[in-house]
Amino acid sequence: MSDAELEELRRRKIAEIQRQRDQQAMAEEQSKQMEANRQAIMRQILTPEARQRLGTVKIAYPDLAMAVEDQLIRLAQSGRIDRQVDDATLRQILRKVAPQKREISIERK
Repeated sequence: MSDAELEELRRRKIAEIQRQRDQQAMAEEQSKQMEANRQAIMRQILTPEARQRLGTVKIAYPDLAMAVEDQLIRLAQSGRIDRQVDDATLRQILRKVAPQKREISIERK
């Protein structure tokens, strides 16, 4: 390969890497924007106490908290939530959605 060919390959590779960085930056920005929108909706749907409880649940069980948030957002967007969800209501929702703990007993013989 000549120096000109190597230089052309180098320029193409640099351009490709720059496009990938730009795409990644755009994806991160979209992700941040979507999360900000989610939080804004959750502030409208939940009382401060319920938001605090959901934040605590999110630390221990992030998948469960996301599922509850998704469900609440869908209900709010369809107009099925007519008032803010308080802490007691959120606890009821969490009890219904949370997986039931299995009791494990070990018997030794």
